[in-house]
Amino acid sequence: MKKILNHRLYLSLFIMIVALLSACKKTVEMPPVISEIRSYEASPNDTVLNSLEADGQWVVISGQNLQNAVQIKFNGVTASFNGTLFSQNSAVVQIPTIMFSSIDTTKLYTIEYTTTGGSTTFAFKLGPGAPIITAISDVFANPGDSVFLYGTDLVLVESLSYAGTSITSFKSNFDGTSLGFLMPAQQPTDHVLLTTKGGSVDFKIVATPTITGVSNENAAAGDSVYVYGTYLKGIQSFSFSGADITSFQSSADGSSVGFKMPSLSTSAPVSITTQFGTATTVYNVNTRSSNTGVLANIEWGNYFGWNWDGAGPSLAVNNAANNGGWIPVKTDFDGVLGSNSSMFVFMDKASMKAGDGNSGGWGNPYQFYMGENQWMPAANLSDPVGNWAIKFEISVARPWNGATLNLVSGFASNYIARYEPWQISASGTAAYSTKGWQTVTIPLSSFRAADPTLGEGKGASVSSLANLIGSTGKTSLMIYLHNYGTAATKTGFYGAFDNVRVVKIK
Repeated sequence: MKKILNHRLYLSLFIMIVALLSACKKTVEMPPVISEIRSYEASPNDTVLNSLEADGQWVVISGQNLQNAVQIKFNGVTASFNGTLFSQNSAVVQIPTIMFSSIDTTKLYTIEYTTTGGSTTFAFKLGPGAPIITAISDVFANPGDSVFLYGTDLVLVESLSYAGTSITSFKSNFDGTSLGFLMPAQQPTDHVLLTTKGGSVDFKIVATPTITGVSNENAAAGDSVYVYGTYLKGIQSFSFSGADITSFQSSADGSSVGFKMPSLSTSAPVSITTQFGTATTVYNVNTRSSNTGVLANIEWGNYFGWNWDGAGPSLAVNNAANNGGWIPVKTDFDGVLGSNSSMFVFMDKASMKAGDGNSGGWGNPYQFYMGENQWMPAANLSDPVGNWAIKFEISVARPWNGATLNLVSGFASNYIARYEPWQISASGTAAYSTKGWQTVTIPLSSFRAADPTLGEGKGASVSSLANLIGSTGKTSLMIYLHNYGTAATKTGFYGAFDNVRVVKIK
């Protein structure tokens, strides 16, 4: 009987051990296995992917033992994921943002998948797109100077040559939008050849000149004037309002060319020709000799423009000989860069309290009011808003900080264009002044509605020219000062205006 009991006891223990071993075997989790990557799209578009650009796309990782993921990395960059989208044989994951300029290149083109049961690495070509070059910072740079290529996906560079010279030392910025190197001893011709992990690009080196602005479009003879733009070097011919300019000086980087204003007799464009092409302004300069689009030229006649609105601006000249002796003489608005031999209006305002300067009726002390004039032909009212601009000459003889110059048309007072040159950054301001007269250009697309949070002139841009100036294109213009701050402005405003006009800029 004892033997039978012992036998039964041993048999029970054996069954228990086998059961425990079986239970343990069932809880052992196998490591993940990846077999393929598919598009996260409905069939039949859920195709197998062999490569992909890193653009945040969703993908399906297929394989085995994928359900208990604890970490997934693409090119060494950790992806966030939602485990409820996972099963034993698939996992839906969004590719993370990858800055290829800073990744561990030993992990390039890999997916690392880790679960509670282990990890695996799967080869997958996930990289930047083919490089695109859009511009070169300075094709006229001297040998040894820093130069930058601008574009997209300028990372993981395998080879670079500039005008036939191999470049072996270069550096991409963080997001791959620029690639810097030192200029070799080459002329600005030929091509840039760039090969990266993402592909190759052949970019023709050109330096077609552009003109983006003129320091003073209505300068007096003998004044210093600058034309601004790009690639303004190696100039072969240069004309300003019909006059040939033969003596000039280009800046080292080709961003400007300076000259002394000759005597002019016509109103015409600015045109500059180099070995790479020609740039010509759409608009004319020396507009004092033309009445097209003039709102106020402050000269006796039909286009005088200013409505003598009481306590606002005052009339002045820079020389008593120009006015018969009765208009105040103000020479402090002329500076080293330019003078104004005609009449002009000026404002001399002290520091403004918070909220001061709202436009209003006749005699508001902060406004420069111009009566109705034809801004542009009615036939042009269907043009894009940004194709036209208000221009005027301004001279700010004393530091200006805190008051905004607002522009508003008589037809649409709900749209305001704000001119605030003293705002140098979002974090601070600096007093602004000029060294004489200069031209201000304000595209009509700068006229904006009020924003409930940001304030007047900070909302949506006006959608059409007709909405800004009416169906005839003829209306008034007011320029006025306003203090949007919660405290008094840091300075007053002592500035002068002349030659207010509307011109086509595109």
